Amino acid sequence: CLYVRPAVPTIEERNPPDGKVSYRVKIRLKGAPPESATFTRKTDARRWAEQVQSAIREGRHFKSVEAKRRTVGELIDRYISQVLPQKPGDLRNRKAQLLWWKIKLGHLKLSELTPALIAANRDELLASEVRRQSATSPPRKKSPATVRRYLAVLSHALSVAVKEWAWIDENPILKVTKPAEPRGRTRYLEQEELDRLLKACAGSRNPHLSTVVVLAVSTGMRKGEILYLRRKDIDCEGGQITLTKTKNGDLRVVPLAGNALELMRTRLGKKGDPNDLVFPGSKPERPTEIAKAWGNAVKKASITGFRFHDLRHSAATFLVDGGATDLQIASVLGHRTLQMVKRYAHVRKALAAKAVADMNARIFPEE
Repeated sequence: CLYVRPAVPTIEERNPPDGKVSYRVKIRLKGAPPESATFTRKTDARRWAEQVQSAIREGRHFKSVEAKRRTVGELIDRYISQVLPQKPGDLRNRKAQLLWWKIKLGHLKLSELTPALIAANRDELLASEVRRQSATSPPRKKSPATVRRYLAVLSHALSVAVKEWAWIDENPILKVTKPAEPRGRTRYLEQEELDRLLKACAGSRNPHLSTVVVLAVSTGMRKGEILYLRRKDIDCEGGQITLTKTKNGDLRVVPLAGNALELMRTRLGKKGDPNDLVFPGSKPERPTEIAKAWGNAVKKASITGFRFHDLRHSAATFLVDGGATDLQIASVLGHRTLQMVKRYAHVRKALAAKAVADMNARIFPEE
């Protein structure tokens, strides 16, 4: 009887010049193609080897041929060129985030990309410092929200590779824990602050800023949703805007009224192709850049601790103040659940307190 020794995975320790030790696992079993993966911890390498060996022997392990042939860098390059331009939002930041991942993981085959490697880079992001705006600015760590955005953009790229390109069988980020975020911000404008901001925006060199801000505070639309508006999306007669590209992917119809509606009527009164952007930049196919103009307007208006996205919170707060229900607010802002609307509960409490005070003043007048 001939005894055949079972194949044993090999684990190679790598010590690159940058000092970041890694462990490369190689598995060779008769009748199956070789498998390999790289990890930052030896325990993760051993665990993976055991799981893959067991899956191969039981016929449960089927790695895509494309996953073994394609690299993470190739996936990111294709996503940036084909998918990213079609998405609304801050494309420059998303591209920068993807290129960060390419530097860290781009050399790996997709078959080697594991949740453990992604988690290790997540932790590195959390420990890294944000670039200083000036020499006197104190250093600060990247926020959990920022790290979640890094993970989100890579996750979408991997999901596209699973569903549309058939490069990989599953998205490894789904097994990575996202850093917990603090309670959502509820910074919003008081009426006097809004008046100062609108005046500052009206004096901006950017001809689009004032209208963009009026739309944001009138409708609660996100910056990306506004900047990527096309003429065909706006129905001035019906008083509504139809958003086909939103954060959660749902089509949303936003009511348009008052000053915002008049501004759109004036803007669309000029001839143009229905597919033209409403707020074009120096290149007509790209939207205007408002970051610098926005920063200057906020500074000129002497408003502190306020971001563009807070205009959305301001719109919600004004809706609450006007008596809108949670369901109505969720519909306007595009929230799938009412949980997000609960952050404005403090406004309702203040209104309720005022209503009770007014009632008591009427029924128990001072003598």
